[in-house]
Amino acid sequence: MNRIGGRSNSGEGGEEPHRYEPDENGDLRRSAIKQIASGRFGVTAEYLVNADDLQIKVAQGAKPGEGGQLPGHKVDERIAKVRCSTPGVSLISPPPHHDIYSIEDLAQLIYDLTVVNDRARVSVKLVSEVGVGTIAAGVAKARAGAVVIAGFEGGTGASPISSLKHAGLPWEMGLAETQQVLVQNRLRERIRVQVDGGLRTSRDVIIAAMLGAEEYGIATASLIATGCVMLRKCHLNTCSVGIATQDPALRAKFIGTPEDVVNYFMFVAEGVRAWMAKLGVRRIDDLIGRVEFLKPKKTTHWKAKKIDLAPVITAPIAPADIPRRFLKSQPWPVDDHIDQDLLRRAESALAGGRPIELALPIDNTRRAVGTMLSGAIARAHGGKGLPDGTIKVRFTGSAGQSFGAFLSAGVSLELCGDSNDYIGKGLSGGRIAVYPPATSRFVPEENVIIGNVALYGATGGSLYACGLAGERFAVRNSGARAVVEGVGDHGCEYMTGGVVVVLGQVGRNFAAGMSGGTAYVFDQQQTFRSKCNLEMVELESLVDESDLWLVYGMIEDHVRFTGSPLGRRLLDNWELMVAKFVKVMPTDYKRVLQARRAAARRPTGRLTVVDGGR
Repeated sequence: MNRIGGRSNSGEGGEEPHRYEPDENGDLRRSAIKQIASGRFGVTAEYLVNADDLQIKVAQGAKPGEGGQLPGHKVDERIAKVRCSTPGVSLISPPPHHDIYSIEDLAQLIYDLTVVNDRARVSVKLVSEVGVGTIAAGVAKARAGAVVIAGFEGGTGASPISSLKHAGLPWEMGLAETQQVLVQNRLRERIRVQVDGGLRTSRDVIIAAMLGAEEYGIATASLIATGCVMLRKCHLNTCSVGIATQDPALRAKFIGTPEDVVNYFMFVAEGVRAWMAKLGVRRIDDLIGRVEFLKPKKTTHWKAKKIDLAPVITAPIAPADIPRRFLKSQPWPVDDHIDQDLLRRAESALAGGRPIELALPIDNTRRAVGTMLSGAIARAHGGKGLPDGTIKVRFTGSAGQSFGAFLSAGVSLELCGDSNDYIGKGLSGGRIAVYPPATSRFVPEENVIIGNVALYGATGGSLYACGLAGERFAVRNSGARAVVEGVGDHGCEYMTGGVVVVLGQVGRNFAAGMSGGTAYVFDQQQTFRSKCNLEMVELESLVDESDLWLVYGMIEDHVRFTGSPLGRRLLDNWELMVAKFVKVMPTDYKRVLQARRAAARRPTGRLTVVDGGR
């Protein structure tokens, strides 16, 4: 796709970093569109800066409103590395984005992505459903650069049969509604409209253009061009043509080449040109929204003839001078972002010079602090970031949403105050410490200091919070370490990696969907079992020496970075308190670790000569 000026989509599974570098012949393997889905698999600062389009996938055309699951037997070493997880452990994508429960939340995520990579467009993928036009209007108001309407035939390979048969609508219906609502609300000119989910031919592209789309996604037909025979068993790991499988023997059967895809799209383009010539149109832009070129096809079929297509091919009710297509985007302005100042002050450190330490005030109008700085680090130094402690910034005040989002390695943010929601979202190796001012008169472990949905999709780094956290702490954490003094409901939800130490009470439904990583909870009141979701985890005592050292060391770090009075009391009375810690261990994760240890102990079968053979 890069060869022909198109764009491929990474999907929600992340992307291998070696694809970001051009091949010897100049080809670039990276996907221009990087997807940010509910699972946030592999969504790091490096992943985000290597994109031309950052696509927030709210739902999938073939299974709207549903999540997804990658079975453990398909998670091999390669996939686990990309998704920052453990081979053999199942991966669950939640049905919703846990940082999107309103259009305002969506606007915040769009802002976060714009800050980390202001060179990329941010798009939002919706599905063809009744009312999608209203949501698309919200997407436009949230300053997205594009909205994607997916039909029910999109992404069918890995969808349940029940969803394929009974969920979703044709892309034509959702696209028509979106175009009409955007035009009627004078929003069409500020956002591009893309459509996918069942497009196959040049005729489909022409109809999509007339219904209002400027961009067109074609995936299944591209796979067929490379050898897919639509066996409809992508989820079984037994694809006989080597496409949807991790089995090396089956992958060796793949015969597709880049030229197959190039040829297919060239034929589609030629077909589009032929249709445009028939219609007397010179440019594709002149076709956008021209529904007057469409008319229902006459049929005698007893069921089809009863369908009224008038709502689909009716022009929007709006003045003639209202634009019917995209004219100019309105992205979030980032010129006054606090990181602009940080980048200027840290210029020498970014270039490999001496470490720096800064002290700045902050208020809750400052959002996604440290995110633009992290994007610059990832662009210059890749995923490894900078050496630990290269850039240290101490803020005083109340931080806004997404404090430290996608924070790169080498950056340490210290917050004397409190923070709103989404702190440490997508943490990518940096360190965040939050603690109350020395003059505060409240007890830290009894008061909330950070908001909801902390560490969502974090892949590395650490967070220390001297106080309580809100709901869904460490949701989908896949690599970060954290110490907190209490959490709300749904803590460690869908977690697949990393370590979390909770030094206080937890809310209900702790560890729901947790398939990897480890959590340690200080259960002083012996109530934790009733609040933990035991469907995928089991509870253990801290008897292993490695667990004892790990928890003790993390609490030591917590005291060092935050001055936590609770942490200091636990360390001072460690021999008495350690028995009250509970280890939360996912059963799937435990099985994989035990198998690894057994394999490491297994003799190789070789004879070894020792001491001269005596």
